[in-house]
Amino acid sequence: MSILSEAQAKTILTKVVGFSKADECTAQLIGAIRGNVRFARNDVSTAGITDNIELSVQVAFGKRVGTATINQFDDAALERVVRRAEELAKLAPENPEFMPALPKQTYMKTDTFSASTAGIDAAYRAKVATDSIGPCRAEKLIAAGYLEDQAGFVAFLNSKGNYGYQTSTSSDYTCTVRTEDGRGSGWVGHNVQDVATFNAGEDIRVAMRKASASAEAKALEPGKYTVILEPAAAGGLVAFMMFFFDARSADEGRSFLSKKGGGNKLGEQVYGPQVTMFTDPAYPGAAVLPWDDGDNLPRKKLPIIQNGKLVNMNYSRFWSQKQGKPEQAQFGNVIMEGGTKSTADLIRTTERGILVSRTWYIRMVDPQTVLLTGLTRDGTFYIENGQIKYPVKNFRFNESPVIMLNNVEEFGKPVRVKSDESDMVMVIPPMKLRDFTFTSLSDAV
Repeated sequence: MSILSEAQAKTILTKVVGFSKADECTAQLIGAIRGNVRFARNDVSTAGITDNIELSVQVAFGKRVGTATINQFDDAALERVVRRAEELAKLAPENPEFMPALPKQTYMKTDTFSASTAGIDAAYRAKVATDSIGPCRAEKLIAAGYLEDQAGFVAFLNSKGNYGYQTSTSSDYTCTVRTEDGRGSGWVGHNVQDVATFNAGEDIRVAMRKASASAEAKALEPGKYTVILEPAAAGGLVAFMMFFFDARSADEGRSFLSKKGGGNKLGEQVYGPQVTMFTDPAYPGAAVLPWDDGDNLPRKKLPIIQNGKLVNMNYSRFWSQKQGKPEQAQFGNVIMEGGTKSTADLIRTTERGILVSRTWYIRMVDPQTVLLTGLTRDGTFYIENGQIKYPVKNFRFNESPVIMLNNVEEFGKPVRVKSDESDMVMVIPPMKLRDFTFTSLSDAV
């Protein structure tokens, strides 16, 4: 029931908009079936499945806005939720930043649905857990992990005729492997739209190797080092940075993209010349909805950073009108260009440095510079003469992704990652960076 066909969804939305007596009405349906399995200490601990559909209705009388939600879809319930939204709108103060509903838009086609992912069942989830736990038991290692899969849809219609419908799928797998004595730890994560590209039995070997190899960690003095960040480690920092690509926050002086004296840094050199980044809602393997989550503005392929220069930012409808700029939808994905080398290839060209498998517990220190603090985790290694020499104790770092992307030595081959800090889909390369700042040691593994 949680994935309505386009005909079913449109029937409900048309009824809702037809019930409204407000100046304008926007109705949206979101539904999803979500399954999961969790395992710890080499045993499955929980598993489950949820399904839900929710209808949200937003109406406006002039600049007074009201919103109500419901998960019942008979005619009486649909009319009831519309009336509730209208009652709330009449009680609300005027919104000085109110923007009227969008007229009919044209949205590009994006391939966000995979039948194989939508077909995941309990047996599949059990196999992923078995494929993760079995090899660890055999080598006296301890696995803890989580798999979550989702198949869903979103549909909307407003009283000006703007309409959209799209189905999507995703699957997210993470697993931490520890040695029995708890001194070694490895991690692996895999986020995909199509599970045909995922094999837990292969992925778990990565975490197992790192767990075994990291058990005899040595302490290195904190300081500035050449580092190789694996894509998952780099993604955690880049995701924080992307929160600041909003033109309004920059124009109002609240962002690292704010220009001294007012305005923003569009057109300026912000990063090193190796950095090129773009968004493309139809990007193969990382496709997203063709409209944004706020105003349903159409997304399109466009550059964000070109050879280190800032070329595009998000412009909300209100801010674009106020500043006389074109509207620009929120980025749904971020793709950073890179090279062809693997992480292992980057290691082979490094005289001295540190390999970071994962960054964790990242927190903001200074929004004006995007200075972040966090910890390395689950496999940190010292590199010498192109080889991993030994594991090192984890570090706390204080670093800005803006500074680190001005200290690029080389990028590897980009891969899809999902950050704990953001739901944005990212395609990020492993990065070889100079002068990365480690401030103290951490005894955690």
